Amino acid sequence: MGVLPNHIAIVTALDIGVMKIRLNAQWSTMALMGGFAKIGNDEITLLVNNAERGIDIDLQEAQESFRLAKADRARAEGKRQAIEADVALKRARTRLEAADAILLR
Repeated sequence: MGVLPNHIAIVTALDIGVMKIRLNAQWSTMALMGGFAKIGNDEITLLVNNAERGIDIDLQEAQESFRLAKADRARAEGKRQAIEADVALKRARTRLEAADAILLR
């Protein structure tokens, strides 16, 4: 979802994912772990479970966490383990994408 100046007021749920922010032609990323966003005319308020700036994420650690999460997902047995492994994998992928986006600039 893109937010431009004078956006209509809205409250929305946020999934686990990467938020890209552009301020004065500078881009930055944040790994968000779900929550809510309140978007006003010229202000956005985020209430999230956890957030991490892409610049603060160690890329090698994020790559290793992603690799381990993929292996855990492959070994998951039963519906509950599969759901928990899917969420862990989504978190690891999000952190990796936020850290890796720093290198793409």
